[in-house]
Amino acid sequence: MSALNEVFFESDGARCAADLYRPTTVDTRLPCVVMGHGGSATKRLGLPAYAEKFTKAGLAVLAFDYRNFGASGGEPRQVSKVAEQQDDYRAAVRYLRGRDDIDPHRIALWGTSLSGGHVLAVAATDPDIAAVVSQVPLIDGWHRGRMLRQRLNWDVTWRTAQFAVAAVRDVVGARLGREPYLVPVVAHSGKVAVFTEPEAGAAFEALGGEAVGWRNAHAPRMLFALPRYRKGTAEKLRMPVLMCIGDHDLQASPRFGARIASLMNNVELHRYPVGHFDVYTGTLFEAISAVETEFLHRHLIGGSSTNGARGS
Repeated sequence: MSALNEVFFESDGARCAADLYRPTTVDTRLPCVVMGHGGSATKRLGLPAYAEKFTKAGLAVLAFDYRNFGASGGEPRQVSKVAEQQDDYRAAVRYLRGRDDIDPHRIALWGTSLSGGHVLAVAATDPDIAAVVSQVPLIDGWHRGRMLRQRLNWDVTWRTAQFAVAAVRDVVGARLGREPYLVPVVAHSGKVAVFTEPEAGAAFEALGGEAVGWRNAHAPRMLFALPRYRKGTAEKLRMPVLMCIGDHDLQASPRFGARIASLMNNVELHRYPVGHFDVYTGTLFEAISAVETEFLHRHLIGGSSTNGARGS
């Protein structure tokens, strides 16, 4: 069993909302996992299922909303900025290190999709982070699994061009002081959206969609500010890193992810024959969450967790 409390911390003047999960049977200072979502997603869109797995293994979890999203403050709404989201991770870690019930020396970072790259960048600047889990990570926006398909598929190329036009409109509007020009995160094929693949819409719906605080809207200006891998980041990671990638990922290049993992000093790489959105539900969720639970338990508590099993 776990106890859940909503807490808040400050990040560059913005009030960030977070869910703190704690095992109810543990009274000592706890190791803790900090969880952020992909760029526009929020703390209750699929993260609770992972958090419950981790708390059952004796770990606390802090799952938070980035500024400008969900229950967090910040303006303008629905605008992602990579540097700000990484600073929100740092603010979450500072908050935990100031709590009496959390062990400041046993804090791990967990990220998925866009935040799978965030956690690597943040940990590279904080050698006191105890461990990192990076799941289907978008490390560099120019290395995406869909790029070959874009070159070969006129329909996909046309949709990408439409999205670029929307991004230009959003950027120009921002410079003129206008509100963000928002597009859907997920929509049917033929619409201008971040994702138009059927599996994307199905995944967001299965995880609760707008009923859990997520909003199906995003500022497309993010297209011009996607993260770029900086040489030397991977080599700076001295703590244990678990990277889980999908070999059929069309959003984040599995080949590039594996290349970055090969540069790390202390990494465990797990590969799965699945796509980007398959890690949140079904049998793969059970498999990957077990691998991540075992890894976090081993490095934050010691030994293997009783409910975790190694993946393949």
